[in-house]
Amino acid sequence: MKKLIRRTPRLAGTLELPGDKSISQRAILLNSIAKGTAHVSNLCEGDDRTSILSCMRGLGVAVREHYDCSVSNMHECFEITGCGFGGLSEPLDVLDAGNSGTAVRLITGLLSGQPFFSVITGDESLRSRPMGRVIEPLRLMGAEIVGRDNDSRAPLAVKGGNLTGIEFRQPIASAQVKSSILIAGLFAKNETTVVQPSLSRDHTELMLGAMGAEIDVDRLRVTVKESELASVNLSIPGDISGAAFWIVAGCIHPDACLKLSGVGINPTRSGVIQLLREMGARISLENPREQNGEPVSDIIVESSQLQGVEIGGDVIPRVIDELPVIAVAASIADGQTIIRDAAELRVKESDRIGATVEGLKRLGAIVEEREDGMVIQGTGMLYGSEVDSFGDHRIAMAMAIAGLVSEGETTIVDAEVAGVSYPGFWDDLQSISLGGG
Repeated sequence: MKKLIRRTPRLAGTLELPGDKSISQRAILLNSIAKGTAHVSNLCEGDDRTSILSCMRGLGVAVREHYDCSVSNMHECFEITGCGFGGLSEPLDVLDAGNSGTAVRLITGLLSGQPFFSVITGDESLRSRPMGRVIEPLRLMGAEIVGRDNDSRAPLAVKGGNLTGIEFRQPIASAQVKSSILIAGLFAKNETTVVQPSLSRDHTELMLGAMGAEIDVDRLRVTVKESELASVNLSIPGDISGAAFWIVAGCIHPDACLKLSGVGINPTRSGVIQLLREMGARISLENPREQNGEPVSDIIVESSQLQGVEIGGDVIPRVIDELPVIAVAASIADGQTIIRDAAELRVKESDRIGATVEGLKRLGAIVEEREDGMVIQGTGMLYGSEVDSFGDHRIAMAMAIAGLVSEGETTIVDAEVAGVSYPGFWDDLQSISLGGG
């Protein structure tokens, strides 16, 4: 599908974001192995939700979708009946994680702790992504894991059980790898400790603590012991990664005022707000509150005059998914923006460094590709062209935001991939575009 985007004279309105994808997937997985029944509302939308639900059902977990739930007081809710410690069943078929890197890595950690054989795979994109960083520590714990390309890519065959805790020092900060190890640690003898080189998103630690796991967090050091979890009812906050597109849109558009309701602003995830404020963005947080231990706020964003900045170091793990749309903001800002230390972008759903650079160049931006990032000379103006999503939902949405402020028309090829994480994206874009879109 090709999507045509036109410059719109004004952006205004209020948006309700789909549930946070990272929190949603952890809520499904951890409640699946807990004791009891959980009601989880405002789950993320799209293919990633479908994929992880399919995988957990394949392991014998009962998940029922129902409406007008009296427990959650929400129109749509998912009731997850946990299997309890050791209650999962050996899957009769291959588990399919679709396009979700979070699902395949977290579930591989879970499978490593189970006393049975299983195989997990994904789509073509997921099968090309590196899995060695997960396999190495899980093997050190005692899991038997083999895969394609010298045991570095899916499909992965896992024979789990009889794990022993380890202390693992991560060479690269990764919440997916950290979470995979911690989940395996729930089933391991002795303590399992992950030492991070810098802070990455901590949704797993927060949720494990809320569900009764024996877990200790000491700055960059996280330790978990063999634990049985208790189910918890959860309402998932709005996804900050989805909100980032509208935050950037509001900042770079010359006539914009947007409100994003109920968005998760966990400090390990909200680096996009910090960075854009450093660039001069007019962003305010209203009605701060907590949902199940996660900080939540309404976000108000208005037209801003942005300045280029240097982005690198410890902030990168907290903005890794938002960097393509931050690069769009940088192309409109005054001055130079340097993005470095972000080589991880090359092994996402696409090579997001290459894809972002190519897309921005097609739109007239002055941008130089580097191995671990890019250098962008802000010009204040982009020009419509045809750009490729490269089959990547975040690239498709980032180019759409660029199209909102580009002269002329912008056509996005394979625009339907936005539905992987945000099925309502195009409708939301239309709803806030006054006189255009």
